[in-house]
Amino acid sequence: MLTLALVMLTIGLISLYSASAIHADHIYGNPWFFMKRQLMFAIMGIGLMAGLSRIDYKMYREYIWIIFGITATLLVAVLFTPAVAGVKRWIRIGSFGLQPAEFAKITVVLFLADYLDRKRSKIKNLRHGIVIPLALVGILLVLMGLAPDLGTPSLILAVAFSILFIGGTNWKHLSTTFGIAIVLFTLEMLRLPYRRARLFSFLNPFEDATGTGYQLSQSLLAVGSGGLFGNGLGASKIKLLYLPAAHTDFIFSIICEEGGLLAAAVILGLFAAFAARGVRIARRAPDLYGTLLAAGLSILIAAQAFFNVAMAIGLIPTKGLPLPFFSYGGSSLLVTLAAVGILLNISRHAGERSR
Repeated sequence: MLTLALVMLTIGLISLYSASAIHADHIYGNPWFFMKRQLMFAIMGIGLMAGLSRIDYKMYREYIWIIFGITATLLVAVLFTPAVAGVKRWIRIGSFGLQPAEFAKITVVLFLADYLDRKRSKIKNLRHGIVIPLALVGILLVLMGLAPDLGTPSLILAVAFSILFIGGTNWKHLSTTFGIAIVLFTLEMLRLPYRRARLFSFLNPFEDATGTGYQLSQSLLAVGSGGLFGNGLGASKIKLLYLPAAHTDFIFSIICEEGGLLAAAVILGLFAAFAARGVRIARRAPDLYGTLLAAGLSILIAAQAFFNVAMAIGLIPTKGLPLPFFSYGGSSLLVTLAAVGILLNISRHAGERSR
């Protein structure tokens, strides 16, 4: 797990510089601008990962409501910050931005793992198995939706359903609730004009390749032009200010253009191996709480990677979800490495018997 994380982080830093250098030079007059900041967060994240790997994962249970409260408070606070590109997602601290929605991901996993373990005898009950946990998680999702943000809540909800399934929730209750969630998600997609336009452009991006379908069209062109072996590191043409967010949400497209199908397969293989190691850690955890926590964190990272890649190649509508270990973003990188640190600590306790 540690090796996989460090390998992906290293490849991610190289890919980030390649994808961001021209944009950084154009905006800030310094091609290393994004790379330096990401490297700083990487060093901080590695320190955080190392620290959390030594902290007993059971300790979080004592502070889960404090963690939940702080997360909710930050999500409320961000609603009173200035909007950036029409959304409110960052709390500015000097020249850096804190993104509370990123930290909400780990909060939800910690909360559900603790809740399902404590209520294991009542988990088949509709009230305790579905209504209460999803209502509490829903508070955070609604706050994120007010930003407005639909991508991160969708990811968190998918992870929440996965944890509930693994935890043993009644599958009939779970499937019915999942169906209701899909309906609500669809209605929310159609509620706002810009989301409707994004949805319809996703169905046929080249129909309006210079308008609503521009970003996805450029992404698909980047992916397709890479061929089998790519055009070479640094040789992307789409990143020449054609593809917005090339170093954040669409970094996978640049990797495909420069490294081809081979590079894409390597990246997907690394995430698959990461998920497999996460499953192994979950299965060997000494208690149900550890199993649910390890499974939830592994699914969180793997699912986010899947959503980002699916978005880049046009399988799902475009959403603001970064590729873990690769995309530029301090909050995202810190949360990802923190999750790895917790997984490593659970792995340390493998084989122990719960007392």
